[in-house]
Amino acid sequence: MDLKAKNNSLVNDSDITETDNDQAVLVQSATSDEMTAKVEQDTKRILVVDDEEDLIIMVSKALRYKGYEVITANDGQEGLEKAKTQKPDLIVLDLMLPWINGYKVCGLLKKDTRYTKVPVILLTAKANVEDIELGRTVGADAYITKPYEREALLSKIEELIRQ
Repeated sequence: MDLKAKNNSLVNDSDITETDNDQAVLVQSATSDEMTAKVEQDTKRILVVDDEEDLIIMVSKALRYKGYEVITANDGQEGLEKAKTQKPDLIVLDLMLPWINGYKVCGLLKKDTRYTKVPVILLTAKANVEDIELGRTVGADAYITKPYEREALLSKIEELIRQ
């Protein structure tokens, strides 16, 4: 029976059965929508703070491909503000930033009880032992040096998000 005839008349049992099936489909569809809403609600938000636009683009694309919501900032001050207003689940943070360096941003966030548990990955070209130690001192959860391997970064992000 075509849709027009079905909508115009509910005369026999087969029409009622078809209508019942349509209602079942609608219920199923609503359940699917609820599941989609739950997945969107569970989507993890990651803040990427770096002054290199190309790096932000590359990291953001990889994160979005993995299903993360991405927020970006181009300097330390903007990164600190977005960390406080956007409430990310994880932060990828460069060290050499305009206005406020990454050490300071990380330290300020980790001293604030509202953000202590937000994992911070320092992604930087600074590879000296002293730099890595300073990263630990200010509370960074991971330290990855540039040039970096995309899979290593994504793996560390997934590990820290799960914790």
